[in-house]
Amino acid sequence: MAKQRPHTSKKDMEGKETVEVFKDLDRGALDTERFLEKNAKLLAIIFGALVIAVLGFFAYKQFYVEPRNEEATLSYLSAQKNLAEGKDDLALGGKSAANPGYLGTYKNYSETEVGKLSAYNAGLIKFKEGKFQEAYDLLDEFSSDSDILTSLKFGAMADCQSNLNKNDEALSLIDKAIAASDDPYTKYYFTRKAGTLALAMKKNAEAKKYFSTIEEKYEDYDNGMSDAYIEMVKYY
Repeated sequence: MAKQRPHTSKKDMEGKETVEVFKDLDRGALDTERFLEKNAKLLAIIFGALVIAVLGFFAYKQFYVEPRNEEATLSYLSAQKNLAEGKDDLALGGKSAANPGYLGTYKNYSETEVGKLSAYNAGLIKFKEGKFQEAYDLLDEFSSDSDILTSLKFGAMADCQSNLNKNDEALSLIDKAIAASDDPYTKYYFTRKAGTLALAMKKNAEAKKYFSTIEEKYEDYDNGMSDAYIEMVKYY
């Protein structure tokens, strides 16, 4: 008569599986311990390097970046004061260490946010002086996390190109100004600017596209002016 196999309960099976899991964990822990022992020196060097890198970063921020930001801000505020008083030449500066102005602030602190903003302001003053290429180059150095300021930068660069008789490049820059910001008024303003430039360039199809966009999306700002422009496109 065949012997009956002993019945293994589900509970016994789960118990065996649990034991096996813990055996695997013990083996894994032992392997990890051996790895740590074998590579202790290398791991200590890596950890030390990471600690030095972190401490170096914070020291750089505290003892170099922050003082530089403070110096740049003081230099920028001095230029702002001259600009508010109508002293554009002094605001532009760059002619002496005693009065760095926007140009000096940009050149000396170009890695700071204030330094970059100084390039923008210097570009606007150069534009007022009629030095359009210099203005364009300075504006091109400016960058910002602000969508509106970025949009204004591209718009000002477009004005430089228009004054240099580079209207195709100007129109392309105005398109960048439109795309840069989600602010509806900023988009309206530059869409209208693009439309009028396209109209002056006799690019009627493009002009109509811009003014139609205003009619569809920004009529609250336009007071119906886009309708007149659309009509103008037909006969211009």
